[in-house]
Amino acid sequence: MQKFPLVSVICISYNHQDYIVSALNSVLNQNYPNIELIITDDCSNDSTRQVIKDWLINHPDVLFIPNEVNLGNTKTFNNAAKKARGEYFVDLAADDVLLKDCIKRQVETFTNSKFKKLGLVYGNIELIDENDKFISIYYDGKEKPESGDIYEMVISRSTKICSIASMVKKEVFETVGFYDENLAYEDLDLWVRASRLYNFEYIPEVLAKKRELPNSLSAHFLKRNNEKSKHLHQSTLTIFEKIIILNKTKREHKAILKRMTFEMHKFIYSRNFRSVLKLLLLAIKAKKKTYF
Repeated sequence: MQKFPLVSVICISYNHQDYIVSALNSVLNQNYPNIELIITDDCSNDSTRQVIKDWLINHPDVLFIPNEVNLGNTKTFNNAAKKARGEYFVDLAADDVLLKDCIKRQVETFTNSKFKKLGLVYGNIELIDENDKFISIYYDGKEKPESGDIYEMVISRSTKICSIASMVKKEVFETVGFYDENLAYEDLDLWVRASRLYNFEYIPEVLAKKRELPNSLSAHFLKRNNEKSKHLHQSTLTIFEKIIILNKTKREHKAILKRMTFEMHKFIYSRNFRSVLKLLLLAIKAKKKTYF
């Protein structure tokens, strides 16, 4: 490995006019010398695109890929990733911020890790509001982020991975496939497929800040009679189907039942009873595999 391998940061924006400059500047302010920044805009209907163009006047070497129609996060990232040249990828939402040491610490962890076949490193984050005010620490001591073979942790939801403070080796995408473009959200599906084949390593430091907004994707999981919520829930069901196929042991099937129970509460709260029925059928299928 070269001393400073190229890191590709793909910044995806959608209606982030108030925050994207902070996100982009946080990439430029990294104390790591070899970064390729790629900006995408998924057909924002606010002033985001103009804000990006104004910012690019002083940064003409940065690649900007504007979508002419809204494609969603998964397709938008995949399109940008095809143009990325880095050995490592960072998927940065345009309302989040990387701390100055983030990429340096991630690359150092890849370089010095004791784990063979390391595919992803992830750290801790601060949660902030729309005014940059501190809300909480993501890993506050109650959860125990793991390193090594963390497949069971991923599928059970005993501890969630901080996607904002994650760096993924390009090889992982090339091996397991890029984001599933049929899904409404991308991170869990990638972690599942990657952790089946690769080791992960946790960095016990705050590396980024994630903004919690009323219209954040996570808020839509609980909205009632909402088409976006239904798409999110269908994506979760699709991921569960994949996990049942990937599982190798009775213990792993027991682990996915824990996550199914958690997701069931979301489905019921949002009154998505069709998804509740589908999830019950999947849970029965997983339960049977704990016996045979």
